[in-house]
Amino acid sequence: IIYFINCNIKDVNILKIVSFFNVKGGVGKTTLTILTAIKLSKQGNKILIIDADTQANLTQFMYKIVHNKKTMFEALTDNSSAKEVIIHSPMSEYPNMDLIPSDLSLSVLSEFLTTKTNREKAVWRWFKGNIDELKDYDYIFIDCPPSLGILTINSLTAVDSVLIPIQCEFYALEGLSQLMRTVGLVQKNLNPSLQLEGVVLTMFDARTNLSIQVVDEVKNHFRNKVYRTI
Repeated sequence: IIYFINCNIKDVNILKIVSFFNVKGGVGKTTLTILTAIKLSKQGNKILIIDADTQANLTQFMYKIVHNKKTMFEALTDNSSAKEVIIHSPMSEYPNMDLIPSDLSLSVLSEFLTTKTNREKAVWRWFKGNIDELKDYDYIFIDCPPSLGILTINSLTAVDSVLIPIQCEFYALEGLSQLMRTVGLVQKNLNPSLQLEGVVLTMFDARTNLSIQVVDEVKNHFRNKVYRTI
């Protein structure tokens, strides 16, 4: 279980929405999302997890089969309500954790949003329109896809903060500037209040100089935004 979350980052009874984001796949983003949710739910927080990745790995972990279930695709294209798309307590051992599932339909979402006005704010508008159903949650976590597609931009536009997992390997540093440039562009043009929640270093191998170098470089760049837990 991940113990890095500081549970005082939000005021009492104020919903906090966080995107777990990295443009690189396989860095532990989905694992981090689910373990953070489990940890916070055990502390009595009510969590909603939105699987925004077409691979649906988080959905498969929490809710094995999603036949005939509405996803975020229906929410954004058919205006399905939160009541229609939320699966309550799909993991019986964690009753405080709900899920909005994903499937392959999200892969064609960009085609449906192309002609929409302010298509980058589709998720934000859906949140706003369903606030009565969502306001009882303490946290909403969005597991973003490993890409810079329309759903990722939507997710960053709709949240309070972004939490970034960074794998301790060479190419992680190369992609870091592009990742932060994306966050900066969203802050400037779409979501001025977007904050960096923090950076979590993943897949650390203490036997290699490369892993140690990556840790040092990331800590030097992000300073107090890097969590102590690796």
